[in-house]
Amino acid sequence: MNRLKLKNTINLIRKMIQYNFRIIFGGRFIWFLLAAFAFFAFVAITAVWNGEVPDEEFVYGILIFPAMLLIFYPMTFGIQNDLDAGILEILFGIPDYRYKVWLVRLVLVFVLVFLLLLAFAGVSSIFLTPVNLVEIARQLMFPVLFLGSLAFMFSTIIKNGNGTAVVMVILGVVLLIFSDALQRTYWNVFLNPLSVPRNMNEVVWEGIVLKNRIFLIVGTLLFTLYGLFNLQKREKFI
Repeated sequence: MNRLKLKNTINLIRKMIQYNFRIIFGGRFIWFLLAAFAFFAFVAITAVWNGEVPDEEFVYGILIFPAMLLIFYPMTFGIQNDLDAGILEILFGIPDYRYKVWLVRLVLVFVLVFLLLLAFAGVSSIFLTPVNLVEIARQLMFPVLFLGSLAFMFSTIIKNGNGTAVVMVILGVVLLIFSDALQRTYWNVFLNPLSVPRNMNEVVWEGIVLKNRIFLIVGTLLFTLYGLFNLQKREKFI
């Protein structure tokens, strides 16, 4: 009996993963992936052409925008895709479905983005400068998790992919505008931990980076939990 239950659970998980990968890779994701790589290649080639010497700080800086592009589509259009496919009604019929489906999807998306960032960092290591692939990808995942979970939360509020995309673009522009003013503070979402400001003690900078990462992780958890909570309100989606 236990073996049969385990087998059914494994089959359910496998089917969920297959479905969610179809959602993640479906539609326009491939175009965002190509755009991310094109932007990365263009900035890298332009910088080298202008005589800039690449280092890990430089690689992190040119990968932050491609990282945002990679997380943009699956998080902003996930619920819209479920609505268009008529699958949302079925999901609401699964007990505690938010943990069985959407939580799995969130994990899959973030794992996929992490692997892609490893690949981008690998390309940088080959053509620009040797870098610690895991460290670069790990550091980039902090703003990816924060903005990805924020997009997920707004998608559960707006319930429309295009509307969520507009809101996230506006928020992204606002955050970029304030990033210079917040450059030396832990409130900067786009803080580059590998770029130590001049005339600042490295120990002080490490403390700022640590607080920044804690801020981003706490924000990620709050946005994710609020988004999952919104998905319990069936009447607002069906």
